[in-house]
Amino acid sequence: MTAPAPAPQSVYVYGVVRASHTVPPGRTGVGERPAPVRTVRAGALAAVISDAPARLRAKRRDLLAHQDLALTLGRDGPVLPMRFGMVAPDEESVRRQLLCTQHDCLAALERLEGRVEMNLKALPTEADLGALVREDPEVSRLRTAARRAPGYEASVRLGEAVARGLRRRAAAAAATVLAELSAVADATVHGPEVEGCVLNASFLLDRREQRRFEGTVERLAAAHRDRAELRLTGPLPCYSFTEGRV
Repeated sequence: MTAPAPAPQSVYVYGVVRASHTVPPGRTGVGERPAPVRTVRAGALAAVISDAPARLRAKRRDLLAHQDLALTLGRDGPVLPMRFGMVAPDEESVRRQLLCTQHDCLAALERLEGRVEMNLKALPTEADLGALVREDPEVSRLRTAARRAPGYEASVRLGEAVARGLRRRAAAAAATVLAELSAVADATVHGPEVEGCVLNASFLLDRREQRRFEGTVERLAAAHRDRAELRLTGPLPCYSFTEGRV
């Protein structure tokens, strides 16, 4: 009797690189018992993979392991990083996908050569409520009304008006910031809405321009500190500029 063939091992995919791109030795992947990282080559491309863990959860440990590997790979050449949780049925399905998307992936890798992603979020700030009262007629009117006839409803209406006013002036500041930063970046994309933020945008820029970009953000943060708080994160793998490529 012939023994049944073993079931194919599902694989976790971290990203796509050129076939000549090497993986640093000794790297392991995600999961409670991380498996060694390896590559699957097809034509001019390679996928960076490991055996998929039996149970995969978006734990901080695994999120950081996924991102750290993408950043490490990016130091030696461009990477098309996968979002966390990308699992393929087996290595052969990965090879087929690489061959089907080879032209687009190679073009995307060329575009990302020597580049990083920086993410900026802008949030309203209460740094200068006095200015808001002076500038916003609705807030001024409701503040006067609440002082003349204090009460729960008057306080609620005033609080809602203040929140709207803070958001409006933060959004105006964020629009100015976005325009200036977009002019110096290679590309800009808007990310999904984030609760409490008036802006969530990612910028693609030459790795050599990172410090200058950070300095520009610091200057803009100081200039608009009474209206918006700017939070810069990066460098990041270029997730926002590879969507739909693979």
